[in-house]
Amino acid sequence: MRKNMGIVDRMLRFVIGAVMLIVYFTGGVEGVVGVAIAVAGAVFVLTSLVSWCPGYVPMGISTRKDPNGPSSTA
Repeated sequence: MRKNMGIVDRMLRFVIGAVMLIVYFTGGVEGVVGVAIAVAGAVFVLTSLVSWCPGYVPMGISTRKDPNGPSSTA
């Protein structure tokens, strides 16, 4: 599993996921919609912690910068 998420992407996902979970667990949203929000929030938090988004793979997207920097060989 190759990391494909940059730091900004990870931070945004973590914050959004945490807010979604807080809204669910404080009773702000209930029922099927509440469960869907809780699951989505958990997925956001989990993917931010492992730095890998399975949805990016089929599209070839990566928000992670190359750790070796730009290639100097042309």
